[in-house]
Amino acid sequence: MVKNKNITTSQLALMTAAAVISLRGLPMMAQEELTMFFYIFFATFLFLIPAALVGAELGSAFPERGGGVYTWVKEAFNPHMGFTAIFLQWIQNVVWYPTVLGFAAASIAYLIGMPDLAQNGLFVGLFSIVMYWFATWVTLHGTSAVSGITSKGFLIGTVLPGIVIVVMALVWILGGNPVSFERIPAEVSQVVHVDALQHVHPRLFPHISGMSDIAFLAGILLLFAGVEVHAVHAPELKNPQKQFPRAMFLAAFISFALFTLGALAVAVITPYDQINLQSGLFTTFQIVFDHYHVGWLTNVMSLLVAFGALAGVMSWISGPSRGLLWTAKEGQLPCFLQKINKNGVQINILLIQGCIVSLLSSFYIFMNDVSVAFFLLSALTVGLYLVMYMMMYAAGIKLRYSQPDLPRSYRVPGGKAGMWAVAGIGFLAVLFSFVVTFFPPSQLPVGSPAMYTWLVVIGTAVFLSIPLIISWAMNRKNKKNPQTER
Repeated sequence: MVKNKNITTSQLALMTAAAVISLRGLPMMAQEELTMFFYIFFATFLFLIPAALVGAELGSAFPERGGGVYTWVKEAFNPHMGFTAIFLQWIQNVVWYPTVLGFAAASIAYLIGMPDLAQNGLFVGLFSIVMYWFATWVTLHGTSAVSGITSKGFLIGTVLPGIVIVVMALVWILGGNPVSFERIPAEVSQVVHVDALQHVHPRLFPHISGMSDIAFLAGILLLFAGVEVHAVHAPELKNPQKQFPRAMFLAAFISFALFTLGALAVAVITPYDQINLQSGLFTTFQIVFDHYHVGWLTNVMSLLVAFGALAGVMSWISGPSRGLLWTAKEGQLPCFLQKINKNGVQINILLIQGCIVSLLSSFYIFMNDVSVAFFLLSALTVGLYLVMYMMMYAAGIKLRYSQPDLPRSYRVPGGKAGMWAVAGIGFLAVLFSFVVTFFPPSQLPVGSPAMYTWLVVIGTAVFLSIPLIISWAMNRKNKKNPQTER
């Protein structure tokens, strides 16, 4: 069936921006102070745009087939690599849930007037586990109410609080209040430098004495991930070749603007030592609203942000697992993972997903510093996702050679050289960022850097080995029982 060409450039740009933008990343960028411009530029132009362009070509090449990145990588290489790609896309989403739920837990702590709970690992961990299983329960019931909740979550829980924090930062500056990024402690050498007169000045480019100084790059890159999800809509444009690049550059501009202005607002209002990765946004709201004697607005903003975060979880909870259901039906996973309930929801996959989320959420309970646990989960998430992106870029290049005549309603401009340039830049940026994920950030009290690195190494190795083991085992099973192969 031919799809109606009814998506405009601006609609696709807003859809993409909605998939990318999240307020939970503002404190992470704000902690980089004015060097945030370097990180956001890197993420936008070396990651977001290349991923969108390559994803659009791959999506337009197989518009009639499901599976997303599974189909792309499978067609370029083989079913085993395709399964690995979709598994990594799914598992990174599973690891992502505890980070966004931890953010939601912090918002609830401020909502009920007990901000200290945002740093209470037991509260954050148990909240994340309970809320995730509640979201899973709702999803399994296939309720139509979910779509209504999630459609409003972005506007009410992300855009509105984002606009409020930017406006309040302007009010703060115009009111003659101190600008916090001008008063950063001299010992934070990554983001400030001290001149000969011992004056402290914010840096525009990070001071890099080692990989640990730019470890936040990995977490910031994750904030811009997910653009390939909407790249499959490129064929629905009237003129994909012209409209899609415009839509992606518009989405990149919106993302760049909201992330930059939002993070800058946090850096303007919040003293450096009070910027917390998990609850820093709410600290900013509390400081500015208390200053203007409207402290109750902190509770209102916390409620809106909590709604946006939980709506985001509910909107994603069944989506990526659909890709796994697709591979299960093709014989790449055990038969029991093909099971769906009366509402057509992949019940066994979601139950396994919930168990993994519960295990990862327990990091909050057993680690001393909630911010470190928050960043550790973010680093593990982005590491897995970056491997998938490397496979996607490689697939884009390979298909230009192995299936040159495959119809593509959108092509990366410049022929094979253009694909090598765009996918090559994206691949190298992703590879560099992947290496960075193994280094603990110098801005966080991680305790033992070696322990942090080993946790990320072991976690990444375990999750990378799982699809290889499953694929190998299913291949053996299908060879012994050819009738089970679909």
